Amino acid sequence: MIEMDGVRQTSRTRAREEGSTGRPSTDSTRDKLLLAGAEVFAERGFQAATVREISARAGANVAAVNYHFGDKLGLYTEVLRAALLAADPEVVRAAVDRGAKPEELLRLIIRTRVYALLGSDRATRLMIHELNQPTPALARVVDETLRPMYDRLRAAVGAILDLPPDDDETRLCTHSIVGQIVHYAVARPVLARLWPQLKMTPERVDRIADHIADFSLAYLRTFKSARGRAALSGLERRRT
Repeated sequence: MIEMDGVRQTSRTRAREEGSTGRPSTDSTRDKLLLAGAEVFAERGFQAATVREISARAGANVAAVNYHFGDKLGLYTEVLRAALLAADPEVVRAAVDRGAKPEELLRLIIRTRVYALLGSDRATRLMIHELNQPTPALARVVDETLRPMYDRLRAAVGAILDLPPDDDETRLCTHSIVGQIVHYAVARPVLARLWPQLKMTPERVDRIADHIADFSLAYLRTFKSARGRAALSGLERRRT
């Protein structure tokens, strides 16, 4: 595992915050359920996973899931949200706040999404299960976790193209970039056979992120340049 997956990262951050108060953690059972839930949901998917198995792995009472999350879907939603959270969203927010150039922002967004999806086998398996059998959790996860990054990516792509974020070309380019990222996650079983030497080491994940950014920026720059030449040519024709 390259990066600590979202569930572990959330749990450890919470543990640090609670530990600073000098009081024992009151959420230890909740954290254990999140970790156990991530394991079971990644192995079996939402439908086949049971509260009983998750509780057993967490060493908790079966009723603890309802107490902390409302029901199995509530637990699953938290697990999925944490697993798909960007590896380091603060970096992107900081870049936006300091007015980073669109190309830099695009590279940062690609890198955070690549690490979120490829940094943990568990996150990849959770996503594949969810895409194969979507649950009601998907809408919340998209709105809370994926849409903010998607909107920032659209804004960066649109700025590079000199087009509005909602322009069709901006949308198409954004989805092409997302498709490159998602490919390495959902196609892992196929890639293992087509490219058996491919190992998701930190160096390899960095290379994938850089390649997607370089490949995408090459097209975006070419498109903008061609669009500018076409506009200039049309202007010259109108003058004559």
